[in-house]
Amino acid sequence: MIEQAVATHPGRTEPDEQRFVERSLVQLTLSRFHLFFREPDAIFWIFVFPILLALGLGIAFRNRPPDVLKIGVVGPNLAKMLGNDKNLSVATTDQASGELALKTGRIELLAIAGPYGVTYRYDDTNPDARTARLLTDNALQHSAGRSDSFRTQNDLVRETGSRYIDFVVPGLLGMNLMGSSIWGLGLAIVDFRQKKLLKRLIASPMRRWEYLASFILSRLVMLPVEVIVFLAFAALVFGVPLRGSLWELAALCVVSSLCFSALGLLTACRARTIEAVSGLMNLVMLPMWILSGIFFSADRFPAVVQPVIRALPLTAVIDALRGNMLQGAGFTKLQWQLVVIAAWCLIPFFLALRLFRWR
Repeated sequence: MIEQAVATHPGRTEPDEQRFVERSLVQLTLSRFHLFFREPDAIFWIFVFPILLALGLGIAFRNRPPDVLKIGVVGPNLAKMLGNDKNLSVATTDQASGELALKTGRIELLAIAGPYGVTYRYDDTNPDARTARLLTDNALQHSAGRSDSFRTQNDLVRETGSRYIDFVVPGLLGMNLMGSSIWGLGLAIVDFRQKKLLKRLIASPMRRWEYLASFILSRLVMLPVEVIVFLAFAALVFGVPLRGSLWELAALCVVSSLCFSALGLLTACRARTIEAVSGLMNLVMLPMWILSGIFFSADRFPAVVQPVIRALPLTAVIDALRGNMLQGAGFTKLQWQLVVIAAWCLIPFFLALRLFRWR
């Protein structure tokens, strides 16, 4: 292009040509900046996302007092002896209930009083469990005069359900359900609108709700493959437990997908360009990526924001999936999570139905 412009001015001298090239380079460079700053999606990912992610992780992993470790004890005397230790949260239990709590990761250690001393049951591959063992033994020995009056022994357990991989797999499943539903539906609708294909459907007898429902049904067709492949991999390769009812787990995945599909429809109901809907979808999903406890517990955030975090759809989905997979909890124990998921399913869908525009 520059060569053509130079060729049209045969009388131009070499310095003129050099200045022309320099001006062209400057203008082309400026045009790239103009095009970049017209892309809200690029601006978000380059400037906004790293700052928000650093802010969220900084709050979650802020300096704070040592964690209080949860342990279970079998025997009333042990509970009294450990009651003054501020680093331990002690719950008196029977052995069967304590074994279940240890298996599902609700306590780090189970201390059992016996005729010959105290037995510590814990997973030695869990750093928190090893710390709980040291704190518990130190508190008991100190309570007894710090002369190691108790004969203690270790009974190591390697139970699935309390490992980090067990914690993170339900979070990844929930994140995948959210991403595939919101991105898959939002981008498809806006792409049709941008190509002016939607307005051709106005003259057809098809109703608005039928068009929107078709996207949700298409998601449900792909859902079994998406979920089964991921959970089969996690169970076969890492031994992640599936302790709850498989039918209830399947129902949770269906309602979760419907919930996020409704959010995808709502974000795309008015957007006219791919860039616009991408920005909206990032705005919807980013708080949940950071706050909802995908890779670390949402309890790390301050108590003042916990009601907001618990009301997020991804938080409810992940908590329900973890309750089913790791603790074997049924729907009766997941009522609050199901209410939140249902609300985020119905309200966005009806809003999308009312706000949707063909053009």
